[in-house]
Amino acid sequence: MNEILKMEHEHNHIRNLKNINTAFIIGISLNLLYTLLEFGAGFYYNSLVLLSDAGHNLSDVASLMLSLIAFKLSQVAATKRFTFGYKRGTILASFVNAVVLMIVIAGVLKEAIERLAAPPEANGLSISAVALIGILINSVTALLFFKDKESDINIKGAYLHLAMDAVVSLGAVVSGLVIHYTGWVVVDPVVSMGIAVVIIISTWGLLKESIFLSTDAVPKGIDTDRIREAVLNVKGVKNVHHIHVWAMSTTENSLTMHVILNGNDAVLESAGIKKRIKEILYGYKIHHATLELETPEENCGEPDC
Repeated sequence: MNEILKMEHEHNHIRNLKNINTAFIIGISLNLLYTLLEFGAGFYYNSLVLLSDAGHNLSDVASLMLSLIAFKLSQVAATKRFTFGYKRGTILASFVNAVVLMIVIAGVLKEAIERLAAPPEANGLSISAVALIGILINSVTALLFFKDKESDINIKGAYLHLAMDAVVSLGAVVSGLVIHYTGWVVVDPVVSMGIAVVIIISTWGLLKESIFLSTDAVPKGIDTDRIREAVLNVKGVKNVHHIHVWAMSTTENSLTMHVILNGNDAVLESAGIKKRIKEILYGYKIHHATLELETPEENCGEPDC
């Protein structure tokens, strides 16, 4: 059963990688073209909303490129120096992406605050027209990542950034219309500040999770107490201790665990017990498990031995 699950996992993983690579390439190409258009329009029409969104889109392009590189590296075979390969690069990519985005948004906030005192004139209809293109591009590219967004923090980050960009572009459309019909140019920096705050809120969770994964914290969605209870229900297991779970990458998790067997009969069945435990762990998204089997007589240094 365990081997079948692994084969299905590998097949789905390869298929997903192809789909994800295609999504990244399309997303990078479309967003790069739109970023250039938006930067040009922002400078020409003197719109901070467009410039701030263009800066955000540029960071998204860099993030998508970094994530794509990380995914490519995660497929490189292990070496004597890098015995796990380069899988952990996906975690580093998610962290760098979140940090870069925070820095870009900090710059947008600073510029918006400065413009509040003396907001420049802006062409409202032109701002709205450019932003409408952004809604279309960001919505289409976000949908490319929708299906796989829960399988990987990098994919989820790409999806959230692109979906948020569509919302940001909607804000720019509204801002442009308000400026055109009312002449309230102060709307431009105000909307920019609102956009920045929303992006910071949406990015904070990704930044926090990438920091946790970088420091070998237990990955989100994995409960070590539930794992312990499940393993204790395996026939022949008396107790477990020294449970350590960490992320090898943004898609693969590892575990080490000491398993105390229940007497000599269990020792004779150790191979079957180990196989059953690994099947259970695979169901808990543990792809690589190292089990240390012990007898009650062994001094494991734990009070429950």
